[in-house]
Amino acid sequence: MITLCSISELLPIHPSLVVNSSSWSKTSRPANRPMTISIEAIMNSSTPCLQFLRPYAWKWTPVGARNTAYLRFYHLARQHELIQSNALKYPRIRHEGGAPMRIPIFREKFKDVEMGKHADEEVIIHGRVQSVRRAGNKLMFLDLKGEFEHVQGLCNFNKLQVTGVELGEFKALAKLLNRGDIVSITGRATKTPTGELSIEATRLPELLTPALAPLPFKLEDEEVRIQHRHIDMLVNRKTIDTLRLRSHLIKYLRDFFHERGFLEFQTPILAENASGATARPFTVTASETSVNKNLAMRIAPELWLKRLVVGGVDKVFELGPAFRNEGIDQTHNPEFTMCEFYNAYANLDDLITLTEELICGAASHCRDLIATKLDSLPAIDMSQYQRPFQQLEFIPALESALGFKLPDLSASSSREDLLALLKQHKIEVPGLNKPDITVAKLLDNLASEFLEPYSLTKPLFITHHPVCMSPLSKSFLCPKTGQHVSARTELFIHGKELANMYEEENDPASQRQKFVDQLNAAKREASLAPGVYNDEGESATEVDESYVQALESGLPPTGGWGCGIERMVMLFSGTKRISDCLSFGNLRHVTNVPGAVRTGEDEEKAREMMDEVEKKRARERKWDKGKEKEKEDVDVSDGEA
Repeated sequence: MITLCSISELLPIHPSLVVNSSSWSKTSRPANRPMTISIEAIMNSSTPCLQFLRPYAWKWTPVGARNTAYLRFYHLARQHELIQSNALKYPRIRHEGGAPMRIPIFREKFKDVEMGKHADEEVIIHGRVQSVRRAGNKLMFLDLKGEFEHVQGLCNFNKLQVTGVELGEFKALAKLLNRGDIVSITGRATKTPTGELSIEATRLPELLTPALAPLPFKLEDEEVRIQHRHIDMLVNRKTIDTLRLRSHLIKYLRDFFHERGFLEFQTPILAENASGATARPFTVTASETSVNKNLAMRIAPELWLKRLVVGGVDKVFELGPAFRNEGIDQTHNPEFTMCEFYNAYANLDDLITLTEELICGAASHCRDLIATKLDSLPAIDMSQYQRPFQQLEFIPALESALGFKLPDLSASSSREDLLALLKQHKIEVPGLNKPDITVAKLLDNLASEFLEPYSLTKPLFITHHPVCMSPLSKSFLCPKTGQHVSARTELFIHGKELANMYEEENDPASQRQKFVDQLNAAKREASLAPGVYNDEGESATEVDESYVQALESGLPPTGGWGCGIERMVMLFSGTKRISDCLSFGNLRHVTNVPGAVRTGEDEEKAREMMDEVEKKRARERKWDKGKEKEKEDVDVSDGEA
């Protein structure tokens, strides 16, 4: 007998798997030896055994290890079952009877077929089996799923018999098909007496891809879900609906910009320096190219897109990845997708108007999708997206919330002056006691505490940030406060930043001076050398001289806009985690994907086990034949007597 594992590893266990031979019965088994399970028990067990194992395969044990034993048992038994039936095959797709019809098209085309009637057209559909229901030996119902829609497959032996299908062949297929298998059904549309649209098979269904791993009915453990994302997508509708919403949103954004005359461009991801935002970049080494130097992955496409505007592309946008070597939390991931557009001759008011139009349109579009296709997601309350959105000016609103007037934020002593005022009024904000915190970061923390909460009930634009917070935007002297502020606004919804936009600085001398001021401030306040980053990820990068030179060729007055796609998906899908909006989770998840349950040694051992079982079965058949012959001889002798 070949032992795979102890029952104690698999409890609770199905009775069909327990060895009950004369040498290993419950009574004769030594007390200090665990009851064991043999491969013979698995091979001799029927489909109900596999059905029993499925629920345990994806459960998470208290110690945190997956039930690999269950997965291994299921795989071995399923593999042997398919081999015995000569069904462990993965055939090429054939279109002998015509191209297959997609399930959504099938449902739409034949939705009006009469009950009890059959459509004249014979079609082929492919799908993944969600359930197999057998009604006796001659009737089988399959629930098929494809492109996120279901259709029922009806297989009646009495109608297939005329095509040459034998009852044994029909019963073998009915027993073999399992949840998760991918099959092809040729037949005609009909409706059952209960009104269920179905395809009644006119030929025996074909197994296209057998499922060797069990497909659970439920998958709730968070770690298992994220590490086996493909299973999560098949089992939990909300997971795939969130990702489908992301796809629809991306298409909506592209259509929105194309309809307004924007052109989509792709800009470099690898460059000598990362610029366009304040963040720590990822660096890579280009050793196999003529470049042969360290390169940085882009943190934003901004400066490249503005070069395109200089080159005559007045309306340009890009949807693509960005990479920031920073922390991971519920709303941040080092790899994410950005949408940025730049519109020549647009000012801040134009950007606000276009943003309101885009967000309200996207909300309406997502509401319709959720009502029709993505019904596992929560409904969107359109009353929250009434135009115009509320607006707050940064400095006046912050002064009103703090109860005192801010110091001159452009002065060299602004950091010390602001810190002194905050301590005097006993105002606590994150990072207040950090020695390297910059004025920009300090102001950003204050806005998070006192201004952003206004967006919890209705979308909010926070406008006219201090110049130190926006080194790439145009600036002006605010007549209300006497402070130098930027022509910039940020959109917040439900307390989270969604979009950032401003009028771009197009004066080469002013832009270069802002780069220098940013560099000097970082050096002075955090004692950073060029290329070094502090805890907030703020960098003391060198001045981007190539961009300044591009501005010398003439950048038209331009409005620029940027938004994180995942933030928008989170907003409209109702999810709280950015990992739910990424196909395979955040960086921590994709770098910790578990290895396969089985190894090459497992496969070889499984084959050896199967060979031994086959030899044993051959010996048993030979012994049975010998017993039958002895019985026949005895019967003949008794007859002669």
